[in-house]
Amino acid sequence: MTTATTGTTSVKGSHGAPHTRVEGPEKVTGAARYAGDVPFAELAHGWLALSTVTRGRIRSVETGPVLAMPGVLAVLHHGNAPHVDTDYVGLLGVPDPTAAVFQNDRVPHRGWPVALVVAETSEQAREAAEALVVEYEEEPHDIAFSAGRPDAYASGGPQGQDVEEKGDLEAELAASAVVVDEEYTTPEEHHNPMEPHAATARWEGGRLEVVDSNQGSTWIVNELAKLFSLDPSSVRVRSEHVGGAFGSKGVRAHQVAAVMAATVLQRPVRVVLTRRQMFSLIGYRSPTTQRIRLGADADGRLRALEHDSLSLTSTVHEFVEASAGVARVMYDAPAHRTANRVVRLDVPTPTFMRAPGEAPGSFALESALDELAEKCGIDPIELRARNDPETGPVSGLPFSSRNLLACFSEGARRFGWADRDPRPGMRREGHRLIGTGTAAASFPARAIPSTAAVTAEADGTFTVRITASDVGTGARTALTLIAAEALDVATDQVRVRIGDSDFGQAMIAGGSMGTRSWGWAVTAAARDLREQLALGGSIPPEGITARSDTSAAIGALAATERHSFGAQFAEVSVDTATGEVRVQRMLGIFAAGRIVNPLTARGQFVGGMTWGISMALHEEAVRDQSSGGNVGADFAGYHVAANADVPHVEAGWVDDPDPDDPVGIKGIGEIGIVGAAAAIANAVWHATGVRHRSLPIRPDRVLLAGEGTQRV
Repeated sequence: MTTATTGTTSVKGSHGAPHTRVEGPEKVTGAARYAGDVPFAELAHGWLALSTVTRGRIRSVETGPVLAMPGVLAVLHHGNAPHVDTDYVGLLGVPDPTAAVFQNDRVPHRGWPVALVVAETSEQAREAAEALVVEYEEEPHDIAFSAGRPDAYASGGPQGQDVEEKGDLEAELAASAVVVDEEYTTPEEHHNPMEPHAATARWEGGRLEVVDSNQGSTWIVNELAKLFSLDPSSVRVRSEHVGGAFGSKGVRAHQVAAVMAATVLQRPVRVVLTRRQMFSLIGYRSPTTQRIRLGADADGRLRALEHDSLSLTSTVHEFVEASAGVARVMYDAPAHRTANRVVRLDVPTPTFMRAPGEAPGSFALESALDELAEKCGIDPIELRARNDPETGPVSGLPFSSRNLLACFSEGARRFGWADRDPRPGMRREGHRLIGTGTAAASFPARAIPSTAAVTAEADGTFTVRITASDVGTGARTALTLIAAEALDVATDQVRVRIGDSDFGQAMIAGGSMGTRSWGWAVTAAARDLREQLALGGSIPPEGITARSDTSAAIGALAATERHSFGAQFAEVSVDTATGEVRVQRMLGIFAAGRIVNPLTARGQFVGGMTWGISMALHEEAVRDQSSGGNVGADFAGYHVAANADVPHVEAGWVDDPDPDDPVGIKGIGEIGIVGAAAAIANAVWHATGVRHRSLPIRPDRVLLAGEGTQRV
């Protein structure tokens, strides 16, 4: 095992040593307060009423009977709600009206917010919201997603270009000795975190304050300010503790509705989403249909690579699951074409979900590479080594570092890959077939300008202030270690304060960019403070503060392909009688920059790999074609991997510091899931001799394939 399991509490320069979470005692004792826990005087409670039709118009909202119910204070809907700016430009640089609720009578999907009932207690608000009668003019809806949609169009959205191509694809395919031409599909997936979305809004002294559970307080400030036409300086958002996010905790309907209600009632209003409401209001991963065409010489060297991905989006806002983007980094060929296409349907708007694009894209691409290795009679790792590019396949830019093959080398050694019989269906234990598989992983390593302040206190301690968000990753602890090293002091002399927009602009917790961006800003401020302290003199009662802004430093970075990489390994057993697939062991080896805290880093890698098990074998949201809604929109009907499904999962890493980052960080939050599902699917093929190109690999699909009907 690469990592340790013990922590330290007072180690000078302990960056790189395992450290328990600094907020751990608060969390295990219940002292840590989440967004729904913070008390407010005269607090009112809002409950969202959602549409029961999938497409149409609201004819009427019968508010009279509900307003007469005990404790009810108001019912907001499209006829009386405050107006907001629906054309504002948000974080991604394009208008996103998904959260601009109660602005018109249109219903774009089932589960769209049609009203907010506000009452003295949450129980009264819920009872009234469930009693609210809303009449609709229903229209025919279309939620059918398939590869043959004639209305699909190419769009990369903010995530990247829609189509990238070079060379003559058809000519290179025709000249190839070996060709793989297959379709791979992934289902709709949801990322409901343990802590539901919750927000409380209040006006005080002419300033809007929101206590929220989010991935970036300044992100929420900027979006709410634009929506409500406010000066950002008049908005404060606090988010001290967050119980998971995974891409879902941006600006959503509940925050906007809470601000509306607080404006109307002039008292604090809290809105908390139920688990069922989260299935339609917080985004999800779009299903994908991906076609991969690979052409190679007899020795496995690629001549042609095509990755075409189709996802869906809503009629309200375009979001693209850019799955073809992974091929633009991983492998090169003389003819190279990648395309991200999307179709608009009457469904909720998808959003970022852990490793957006890379997770489903790696399943298709790395499964296809395994099929190519099979056809060429080449070991899957050797095939990847023969096609490891020296520069970006599309960009042509040099890699800042690319230690993918080092990951495969170390992983193969630890996993025992050399002892593997490459022939499928050869290993059996009783009525179970055993197989092993592997896949590559990558995720971009970016940084976004951020600000930070570090104060030397009169008592000899140091306070770090940065608008970071710890969504469960251990960011608060990592920043403590980074600050302690930069200041050359013990970690127990450092206190890190996060989650308050008043601390200044900073990157959100997303895209594996959080700790890298924040650590850069904290290091810069800490080094500046050390220079000030070196001048001597006493520290005044208010302390001495140094501030940083990394805009110039990050803007000066040379243009390179900068990524984390990894190698995933899985061993599975397949029950020939029931079709059940069990993952028996997994190993992931990553090149992800300098590891700040091995203890929490391992948790991130293993968490992502566990999600890969869930993705490969369990997760599948199904929409009823007639109603347009999710079937089983809860944790009873939506299956995720439970403890019994998760075997011994190991995560390790190779030395891979980023020379252009002051700490050497790249990012680890998302890469753990990338390639994991493909490694499992490839292991299922090795066990059974049957390819599964559609996730999840359910027992019924295994049994159907085992009957010899077709490969599925």
